Amino acid sequence: MRFNGALLGRGFWIYVWRITDGDREILYVGRTGDSSSPHASSPFKRICQHLDAGPNAKANSLARQLKREGYPPERCAFEMVAVGPLFPGQSDMELHKTFRDQAGALERALADHLRAAGRTVIGSHPPAVPCDEKIREQLCRLVDEKLGALILSR
Repeated sequence: MRFNGALLGRGFWIYVWRITDGDREILYVGRTGDSSSPHASSPFKRICQHLDAGPNAKANSLARQLKREGYPPERCAFEMVAVGPLFPGQSDMELHKTFRDQAGALERALADHLRAAGRTVIGSHPPAVPCDEKIREQLCRLVDEKLGALILSR
């Protein structure tokens, strides 16, 4: 495993997992900063939670969705692009909700962008508040570049 220490930083991040199983590929779009706490975690922490195979795991939505799609996690290869932190973490729950909602809107916009480009995207991306168009454009461009580099490097 190799990663940049910046992934340990807390705040509101958007990330995309590129998961392959042989010649099959699927993408998962997610974000840090949920409704349970005013503290947005790091992408690194989410990696651990997403793939937790323990019997009491609750935040392992990626692993559950992969299994539903016929991608056994232990047989897959994982690559992640994380962008952020787009917004700093907040200590106040009301401020947290404002940034959480904006991160949710960007997460949804990126998932829609990738689907429109013909990619298979899993994950729950409910309708969201309108997002900042400038940030959305930059996010989509950066992710497209990074995903293209991941594909070319294989």
